[in-house]
Amino acid sequence: MDKTIYDRLAKELIGQKVPKPISGTLSGHAAGEPFDKHVYSILKKWFPYKTFRQYEYLNFLFSNNLNATGFEERNRLFNSPTVMFLLSRGKDLTNKWSLDNLFEEKQNDTADILVVEGDFFEIIDIKTRNISKNAQAPNIISAYKLAQVCAKMIDNKEFEKFNITYIEIDWILEDDFLVCKDVHYISLFKINPSELYINWAAAMQIQFHISNLEETFNKTKEEWSKEYLKHFTAQASKRAEDMIEKFVKPFEKYI
Repeated sequence: MDKTIYDRLAKELIGQKVPKPISGTLSGHAAGEPFDKHVYSILKKWFPYKTFRQYEYLNFLFSNNLNATGFEERNRLFNSPTVMFLLSRGKDLTNKWSLDNLFEEKQNDTADILVVEGDFFEIIDIKTRNISKNAQAPNIISAYKLAQVCAKMIDNKEFEKFNITYIEIDWILEDDFLVCKDVHYISLFKINPSELYINWAAAMQIQFHISNLEETFNKTKEEWSKEYLKHFTAQASKRAEDMIEKFVKPFEKYI
């Protein structure tokens, strides 16, 4: 989507408030979900026929192509192996899908929100931040999954099929409401790959606060993919060397 849409969205959100989660938990998914749903409602109002939750899009796609049955046929409906990899469900679930057995939302879906225009997918992920506290940067995406995405883009020469944008909503608690104080957004493919921190101890998750990074990468998405793979493989090689030094070499003499 055009940056002007994100600027407009930010202006719309600042000052908005959502009810505090019933659970009382003010961290992680519980805190983020109310704002996530609020952003979705705004975009759905602006783009009613293009905005989906990920599971909604899958149900929409399969419902409109009932002649496609089974995992292989249904996945071909994406017309893009890379987008299919990002958005599809597993083989068993896809085989079992029917109008009587629709997909439901999953917390680990790649997209919180999808805006689909023709064959282009804007994948939006919402992150929230309690600015009254210092908190660890959130999990953004699996570094390994992103490496697979880059490899698929290169193999299939698919660089203009999708974008991934992260939105950070900064909030504070006022009475029983979470009040949005600021909004930041960033395109993943505009971040310099070398700045992406991989937390190997946290399931290989890339972690960062969106407000701490800038869109400084101005090369093509193909070049981004190759630079990210260089970054990932260098980090993985170093991790492997460290593992061998710590967990293999001290014990080899006993074998």
